[in-house]
Amino acid sequence: MADKDLHEELRRQRDEIASQKKEIIYSFEYASLIQSALLPPENLINRLLPDNFILYLPKDIISGDFYWAYRMGANILFTAADCTGHGVPGALMSILGISFLNEIMTEKCQLKANRILNQLREKIMKALHQTGEGCESKDGMDIALCIFNPQTLELQYSGANNPLYLIRNNLLEEIKPDKMPIGISGIMEQSFTNHNLQLEPGDMIYAFSDGFADQFGGPLGKKFKYKPFKQLLLDIHKKPLQDQKTHLVSTFQNWKGKLDQVDDILILGVRI
Repeated sequence: MADKDLHEELRRQRDEIASQKKEIIYSFEYASLIQSALLPPENLINRLLPDNFILYLPKDIISGDFYWAYRMGANILFTAADCTGHGVPGALMSILGISFLNEIMTEKCQLKANRILNQLREKIMKALHQTGEGCESKDGMDIALCIFNPQTLELQYSGANNPLYLIRNNLLEEIKPDKMPIGISGIMEQSFTNHNLQLEPGDMIYAFSDGFADQFGGPLGKKFKYKPFKQLLLDIHKKPLQDQKTHLVSTFQNWKGKLDQVDDILILGVRI
């Protein structure tokens, strides 16, 4: 092949790759619009939880983390969830999670956080045809689900691998989750635990995915980890909620530096 013909062929291939890349990015951006439409809008969150922030930083254009909120009678339900993977697989799982939570609410289920997680797991396993046999998909999600009554300040929490942090009087209490996911796992499925908390005015509640603590960075390129994450929340928990969010974003960016973001980031903060 002559040099001119080779040059033309290389140019054609470059143009074709650039065109394909443009179409893929457009598809991702359109998918992001669909995913964003399924998330509860900011004005709804602010009506249900007036003093809140949501730090939501997808690794890719679309995310495997999702948040959800719903009012049922006097109670407000909210979640922070982390689906298997990120990008397209995680986003598909997040759409399943949001859709099934909305479906469970229409079924007039008993308003217990653990029972909602039990039903969500059943629906996810059925949708993915998970039976525990063979080499089937192990996809699922980790989630912290809360049911809050603003009149009585009672809060129910149930968690699948995702804990809940409560800060009161400058002390952080970790309410531990059950060590099993929403989906098939290596252990026999058991009912999730329902934790009942009596909150007090001024309490701070944090629900989150593992993306922040698992981010590599700092001078040695290591994970941020949970102990520093807890201390960070203790250091900022008295600040206004939007200031907390700003501080978390700047801390994350400074820690990450020039390294790639390794996972989706989600932190939901609520002041009682």
